[in-house]
Amino acid sequence: MKITNVLKIATAASAMLLSSLSLASSVNTGVNDVAIHGYDPVAYFTNNKPVEGSAKYTATHDGAIYRFSSEKNRDLFKANAEHYAPQYGGFCAMGVALNKKLNVDPSAFYIEDNKLYLNLNKNVQKKWLQDVPGNLKTADRIWNGIEDLSVEAVNAED
Repeated sequence: MKITNVLKIATAASAMLLSSLSLASSVNTGVNDVAIHGYDPVAYFTNNKPVEGSAKYTATHDGAIYRFSSEKNRDLFKANAEHYAPQYGGFCAMGVALNKKLNVDPSAFYIEDNKLYLNLNKNVQKKWLQDVPGNLKTADRIWNGIEDLSVEAVNAED
């Protein structure tokens, strides 16, 4: 009887964990559901550089917690989160063009048509910049098919 209860509890816990992972898969989050490694998404537009956010100024968007370097930036984000949030849920833009969900380096960023794109690292960003229009077209098409899939499912080898 005790083993049965343990199995039931383990199964329920596993189901809850898996469902929470699949819900959060459209946004790249780290520890405690923080997006962009805690960097301020508004600062990319206002300062043209990555600026670490503070746990003092936060807002949620699409199930992720964004941190900001100031109350003003937080309020700008709240007023227009779709504008400031990184494209492709904050996953590497070049990775999405290659049908992958990859983490990012907050310093490898690019703004195109008033939208924020992040990349895995500066080397990957160089590849992205070689054909931004083509990469955007490919990434936009692919993102529609992988947005709601888990990182593990997208990145699994065939």
